[in-house]
Amino acid sequence: MHFQQIPPPEYLKPYVRYYWTLENQDCGDELKTFSAIADGCPGLIFQQLSGTNFYDQDQKKLPACFLYGQASSHRELYTPQQFRQIGVYFQPHALRTVFGLDADALTNSCTDLGGLSRRELFNLPERLLDTRTLQEQIEVLSQYLFYLIQQNTLRIDARTQQIASHIAGARGDVSLPLLQRDLGISERSLERRFREHIGISPKLFARIGRFQAALDRLREGQYDKLSDIAFEHGYADQSHFIRTFREFAGCSPQQFHQQSNELIENFPERTAIKDAKKEKEKILGLAYP
Repeated sequence: MHFQQIPPPEYLKPYVRYYWTLENQDCGDELKTFSAIADGCPGLIFQQLSGTNFYDQDQKKLPACFLYGQASSHRELYTPQQFRQIGVYFQPHALRTVFGLDADALTNSCTDLGGLSRRELFNLPERLLDTRTLQEQIEVLSQYLFYLIQQNTLRIDARTQQIASHIAGARGDVSLPLLQRDLGISERSLERRFREHIGISPKLFARIGRFQAALDRLREGQYDKLSDIAFEHGYADQSHFIRTFREFAGCSPQQFHQQSNELIENFPERTAIKDAKKEKEKILGLAYP
């Protein structure tokens, strides 16, 4: 597989973390399995080859161009061996500030961006299909997002943004009651605003941030025991850390090391999973009737 990560133009950095592309030219009937790990950010994916759409773990065929929201847990996705995709990894608030959506409407879900963009003057899938190079695709995506931002009148309110930024910067290691007290906002009000602007509760956003910090430590490999990571990141014990890891990544830390090929951050290919052959054959039958 070939992966590229591309920084956004300066004017989109408040909304976009980065663009990415992933391509695989292998041939074969067996599907590849990817695991979407909870990471506190929404995104956009355009699948460029006809007939290579993702299927989710519920056997639902995903649109060729889709926008997805926050995830409260991991999800498995399946795709044919041969594919070419381009995606956008957004900042946590982008569903609200770019697309004008209540973020919780897409939590653990996605929407067909082709149908959404056809209601605009800017038809994103058609424009992307007309491009010839990666640079042209990035330019089209940037133009599309900038167009939406200009049209959108919704913005994240200052206090919600301040708290979200603080949680993200602290990688989840925060006291929410203390933040609420310092900013003069009630727990109920903060919960409502967070779901509207970010898509999940502030508590879950902080839990995911703490998990991501521990995952980074695991990726680095600079530790003696798994319990060192657990205690360093505020987990009660190693078992607590492993339970949380399974919740957000779909596997144990050891399985993540042994069975994951992570070219895209938080979207690893699962190279070996229990009952994988049986599961893939079931999806394969759906994908190729």
